[in-house]
Amino acid sequence: METAHCTYDWSLVREAQDGNHEAFKQLMQAHDEGVLRLALRMTGSLSDAQDIYQEVFLKAYKKLDCFRFECSFSTWIYRIATNTSLDHLRKHKQRKENDAAKVNFEGEDYDLLNQVSDDRPTCNPEKELLRGELGESILCALRLLTPREQIVFDMKHLQGMKLRAISEMLNTSEATVKTCLFRATHKLRLHLAKYATLQMELLS
Repeated sequence: METAHCTYDWSLVREAQDGNHEAFKQLMQAHDEGVLRLALRMTGSLSDAQDIYQEVFLKAYKKLDCFRFECSFSTWIYRIATNTSLDHLRKHKQRKENDAAKVNFEGEDYDLLNQVSDDRPTCNPEKELLRGELGESILCALRLLTPREQIVFDMKHLQGMKLRAISEMLNTSEATVKTCLFRATHKLRLHLAKYATLQMELLS
């Protein structure tokens, strides 16, 4: 099924390269939702994602003649979307993170703290306070990551993507992705370890 879909996309690409605007429109319709979700997941902002979405398909239209059929069209367009999102994050230095609320891959709000297992009783005010402080610590730790580290960490641990898929999206090697993921994880562990040590001292 995936191969058939790829072949169909390629036929549309060839038609679009020959000047068939309707064919390009069909390509957009087939992948617009995926591109928007990807941009939304990376930026956490609907308005930013919409801007990126428009920029991605404008770039795709201009660069369509450069498509060499060496990968699926979806990989190619998502690679453009990923790089465009990375450029956006670099320009804005970091994601907007005023609180722990995020936007998931479906465009729905979710609490970052729900991604962290927590079996502590919610009726304990002191521990609830610590949980809130943990959330702030996690957000602070994420801000320490470079835009590329944020993207790789997000794709691997929140989206559950394979390293190979991430490397294809970022147009780099799996070894580079592993190195980037290692650095991101190391930074987060160091920061959260300091938080844990501090809390143990406060509670002792």
